[in-house]
Amino acid sequence: MAREIVHIPARQELRNRSVSIGQLIRVAAYCRVSTEQDEQLNSFENQVAYYTEFITRNPQYELAGIYADEGISGTSTKRRDEFNRMIRDCEAGKIDLIITKSISRFARNTQDCLNYSRKLKELGIGVIFEKENINTMDSTGELLFTILSSLAQDESRSISENCQWGIRSLFKQGVLHLNANRFYGYDKDEDGKLVINPEQAKIVRWIFQSYMDGTNPDVIARKLNERGVPGCSGEPKWSTSTIMGILQNEKHMGDAILQKTFTADFLTKKMVKNEGQLEQYYVKDDHEAIIDKDFWTAVQMEIARRREYLQRHGLRTMGRYTDTQPFSNKVFCGTCGNVFWRRTLSRLNGPVKVWMCGKRYQEKGKKGCSSGTIYEKDLHRAFLMAWNAILENREDFLTGWQEQLRGEDVLAAFRAKQFIQLTKNTELLREIDFSLVSRTLDHCVIEPLGVINFYFLDGTELGIEIED
Repeated sequence: MAREIVHIPARQELRNRSVSIGQLIRVAAYCRVSTEQDEQLNSFENQVAYYTEFITRNPQYELAGIYADEGISGTSTKRRDEFNRMIRDCEAGKIDLIITKSISRFARNTQDCLNYSRKLKELGIGVIFEKENINTMDSTGELLFTILSSLAQDESRSISENCQWGIRSLFKQGVLHLNANRFYGYDKDEDGKLVINPEQAKIVRWIFQSYMDGTNPDVIARKLNERGVPGCSGEPKWSTSTIMGILQNEKHMGDAILQKTFTADFLTKKMVKNEGQLEQYYVKDDHEAIIDKDFWTAVQMEIARRREYLQRHGLRTMGRYTDTQPFSNKVFCGTCGNVFWRRTLSRLNGPVKVWMCGKRYQEKGKKGCSSGTIYEKDLHRAFLMAWNAILENREDFLTGWQEQLRGEDVLAAFRAKQFIQLTKNTELLREIDFSLVSRTLDHCVIEPLGVINFYFLDGTELGIEIED
């Protein structure tokens, strides 16, 4: 009997994950749009509707799910939650085939395209790209797929460069490009101009004033979190860096520096600080100010002063809980120059607070500094004596403060105005006022023989002798 060969044509769908004859193929669709503009979102909704109908009307298909990312860039898969969920479902054996509109919808990163297509191919799962008419399970498809995915990546690069060019062209015209949702104190009006957010502006003013009253940024952040004050995200998540960002942002005084950062890599979207790589533009009086310009400048000088203070004294911070312990990192040894630490000593009549040189004991039982210990009550009493001396001699100090007010140093003028206000009431203090210490004291030095030299922020220096 002669041999007979019968040709059985291949069925494209069955070249994917192993599927039995008569078994429905579980098909998923992936959709994505890269912006949240209305026309893009309409396209997005159309994609979802199209693939839902396309899969459900095919008798050989079973809908395994529609995976859709809105307003997400295709240059990376890290932030595409639906894409990553689809890959996990493929690994779990829930999907036999994936359909998507085009390679650029799947990914604009050549490496991601190849990595995921090969990973899915090893699982027996093909990806059909309708526009390019490619099925990754085809043996001849990978070369074309590689070429087209590279073109998709290059298209993304071109789009990114065009967007950057457009933004920089606006910068040259002094047009601000800013996400107001991530910028505290302002909103945007219909024309894209910055307008003050009244409630947030109150917090901004409070932050600036608190800082100039001697409160450290970490303490300011803690207070805002404790009060439940919402930040940019709508939740009370304040940090030291957030406070410093607000204090140093020139937009709060109505000006704007354009192109502070730029996108260094269109694939990773990594933002890099502009340190001269690109041009910058400074726009004066761009919008309504929350903070007076002189006050803002004084704050910048105070930031620089505190930074220099830490370097000069070899400190890492100004001290924790400076709202309740304003002498922290402000008391220094006149013998060796080291900072004094606050300690608790046990006594027969109960524990007492003292201040002693941090180098007094370099090793256990071994003295590293010959300075003595000062009781906290004596430190407080000495400050009261120094401040009361300023009150009693206010008229003598007033001349110097008024000269500072007329000078060009805005920080000195701020301090002079502050001291004039604080000394209007010349009634002598009877007990320590911690807020007054924070606002007025730069530092003090514990000298031998019971003398404490106080150095105030207005430049006043006073020596106080503590009697036993």
